[in-house]
Amino acid sequence: MIRKKLLSVVLAASMGVFALAGCTYTASAPAETAPVQETAEAEAPADEEAPAEETAEAEPAEEAPEAEEPAAEEPAEETAEAETPAAEETPAEKTAVNIMALKGPTAMGMVKMMDEAAAGEYADADYAFSIVGAIDEVPPALVKGSVDIAAVPANLSSVLYNNTDGEIEVLAVNTLGILYIVENGDTVHSVEDLKGRTIYASGKGATPEYGLNYILDGYGIDSESDVTIEWKSEHAECLAALLADEDGIAMLPQPFVTTAQLQNEGIRVALDLTAEWDALQEGKEDASSMITGVVVARRAFVEENPEVVSAFMDRYAASVEFVNANTDEAAALVGGFEIIPEPVAKKALPACNITFIEGEELKAKLGGYLNVLFEQNPQAVGGALPAEDFYYSR
Repeated sequence: MIRKKLLSVVLAASMGVFALAGCTYTASAPAETAPVQETAEAEAPADEEAPAEETAEAEPAEEAPEAEEPAAEEPAEETAEAETPAAEETPAEKTAVNIMALKGPTAMGMVKMMDEAAAGEYADADYAFSIVGAIDEVPPALVKGSVDIAAVPANLSSVLYNNTDGEIEVLAVNTLGILYIVENGDTVHSVEDLKGRTIYASGKGATPEYGLNYILDGYGIDSESDVTIEWKSEHAECLAALLADEDGIAMLPQPFVTTAQLQNEGIRVALDLTAEWDALQEGKEDASSMITGVVVARRAFVEENPEVVSAFMDRYAASVEFVNANTDEAAALVGGFEIIPEPVAKKALPACNITFIEGEELKAKLGGYLNVLFEQNPQAVGGALPAEDFYYSR
């Protein structure tokens, strides 16, 4: 029942994502095998010892101790020496961790960790990464247990929690807002400049719509009467409409903004909607942030593997830090893992707002964001705000 319910709500509840073909990448280090030959050779002398027979055959009583001592001591020493290397070479058992992410910023922060996993640098976990292009692949995989950890749109995390009776919990925020107002010209310099204009957008009924409405309303602009929002089925359609319109305005996420600028140098970023959201939240005690993506996990997996989950979070945080500090190297990895092309990644990365927020800050920022969505449409978060146990803390 839970699986059918999830499949029916996920497309309506999740944000529009990049309509690209998915790929699967598995990173694991081969396990070492302890040598059998050394142990066998060491055990043979111990099995062949027969000190009682040697004592009986030795006629001079004085010579018996000389025959008994080497027979009893030497094989024992050889066996101990041979068994020690075999015990040391036996590797500790790795925990399999299946991870899924969407093509785009929510996966880009993982690339350093993916690269290190491919090189076999992690002795405690066998990470398998699946990078997919369609959001509807994620919920069934989590529900069935074929995926343990996933990067998903922020509101979908709440939908999953509500529709699995709390079997999904959120580990961290991994992407802040990536939505921008771009134009084919130079006429928009404030939110108020959008009044009376047509905006091409994608994500109706999902977080892009709720985020845009919140910002328009915050600046006194009615989203139904003061602007015309021409909804498209996907971001690629918005991009095409923008490029075809000499005076076009569009709401686009990264890396589609970068793609538009590479195709037309006249395209400019007019407004950063994350900055506009923050401006509306300034001074509030419970200030929230515009959030695009989070990392979730199956509660059963977290409870069974607390140390593995904690190590994953440390490595993910380090990967995010690397990606934000090393644009060229990170872009090469993003291209190598076929998330988006390297030239696009190189230009888009600084504007993708990739981050890693956990603990109390996670609860404050994500909780506030979900509350804004809930006030606009409860179904955007699965019908109810998540309870305290939704927010993982280590």
